[in-house]
Amino acid sequence: MESLNLDRYDLKILAALQHDARISNQELAERIGLSPSPCSRRVKQLEESGLIRRQVALLDPAKLGLKLTAFVMIGMDRHTPERFAGFEQVISQCPEVLDCCLVTGMDADYHLRVVVPDMEHYQQLLLGTLTRIEGVSSVRSSFVLNQIIASTELPLKHLGKH
Repeated sequence: MESLNLDRYDLKILAALQHDARISNQELAERIGLSPSPCSRRVKQLEESGLIRRQVALLDPAKLGLKLTAFVMIGMDRHTPERFAGFEQVISQCPEVLDCCLVTGMDADYHLRVVVPDMEHYQQLLLGTLTRIEGVSSVRSSFVLNQIIASTELPLKHLGKH
């Protein structure tokens, strides 16, 4: 199923599952105006097409003692595929790194979102891992004071009306 071929039922399914993936098929079907069997088939098609990649539980970082979020900008000494691949291989093994993006238009090559219990743990990650990765030439960190928006739901309005 191509994303361009999504109809209003598919869009309603995607919106509902983004909001609460634990919703039962019966409740989902009622919410979007289909009977359970066609609703279930559509969800399966959306999964098989790759539009629904996986379903996860969203945990509360603060309740787990993860009270410090940092945005980290990494500069690399050389812009070669080998250098980037080496960095990405190491960083993908760091559970504290929730997001890692290769970016343009900044002084940094990578932007990371990191979650740790406290500044001591951040220092351990910084000095024990980040600055030791071959090719890392600069590390700049910004710390979150207050998170205003925290969403995992992608906008769907550009695909049509719900």
